[in-house]
Amino acid sequence: MWVLSMLSALAGNKAIMAIFAALVGGIGLFVAGGISRAKKDTARRAAEKLAAAQDRLEMDREATDAERAARDLPDEAARREAMRWARH
Repeated sequence: MWVLSMLSALAGNKAIMAIFAALVGGIGLFVAGGISRAKKDTARRAAEKLAAAQDRLEMDREATDAERAARDLPDEAARREAMRWARH
């Protein structure tokens, strides 16, 4: 019974309620900041994956162009071209 009277006294105290509200608000901002960081991290990872996919596509295009050019070369010239691309 004394717990209820203590809680009602604390609830009536404006300073205690202001401190409690500040703590709850601070916890809420902390949690919201964590969600925001998670979203930023997810967006960063997605951007990295997109950049990697674009690089692979460009490398495939370059390789296809080189293959087309090497198709008509004599064997020795084709080997030199292949060695040049192997060094990249």
